[in-house]
Amino acid sequence: MSIHPTAIIDPKARVHPSCKIGPYCVVGADVELGEGCHLVSHVAIEGPTKIGAENGFFPFCSIGMAPQDLSYRGEPTRLEIGDHNEIREFVTINRGTVKGGGLTRVGNHTLVMAYTHIAHDCAIGDHVILANAATLGGHVTVEDWATVGALCPVHHFVRIGAYAFVGGGTTITRDVLPFSKTAAARDTHAYGLNAVGLERRGFSKERISKIHHAYKILLASKLNTTQALERLKSEPERGEDVDALIRFIEASERGVIK
Repeated sequence: MSIHPTAIIDPKARVHPSCKIGPYCVVGADVELGEGCHLVSHVAIEGPTKIGAENGFFPFCSIGMAPQDLSYRGEPTRLEIGDHNEIREFVTINRGTVKGGGLTRVGNHTLVMAYTHIAHDCAIGDHVILANAATLGGHVTVEDWATVGALCPVHHFVRIGAYAFVGGGTTITRDVLPFSKTAAARDTHAYGLNAVGLERRGFSKERISKIHHAYKILLASKLNTTQALERLKSEPERGEDVDALIRFIEASERGVIK
């Protein structure tokens, strides 16, 4: 194990021998660091926190600290981080709260850029990008392959759907549709399909065409949301992606951005 002499590792922490811990890092009790993790310098990690393999933590990030919630009373809530994630400078990721289920979770292959905040009880999927200073309130869900642009505040309990792209500087107070491009000009709107992103992720032209058709009905027709969903359900060849889109909208508690 490579540990710089200025680093402080609690005896109760479980650190894989292949980890590399740089200058002035602090790893607290009840922290588990998996194989091949690298703490560059000045990284602070508190527990209970479980971190998987091959994660990189850059200077001055703060991981697994107590939630910023006035109802928190020191309960042993948790943070779990998967494998192959990159956590950049000054990122803060808080543990969960009892009332929120007690767990904050970050998946795999996720890039969390500098100054991003992931609050208590958030659930971040796989292959997500959170750009600089994205700010996620408590209980936010970000599904797989979604991208949240720089300087985006995201309201508590909001869901950001799979493969969605949120433009920089966009305030998000309602759910972001899967596969969508959503951004703020004067107001926050969904501007249609994230076609370039889907192509990059290997979606076939047929799959993209079906999703594009669904978005035309949702966003460009004169139908309200309920009518648009009924129209989509009536189409037998809509495909699994459109089914996922329908389920996402029907499960929304805050409403979706159209």
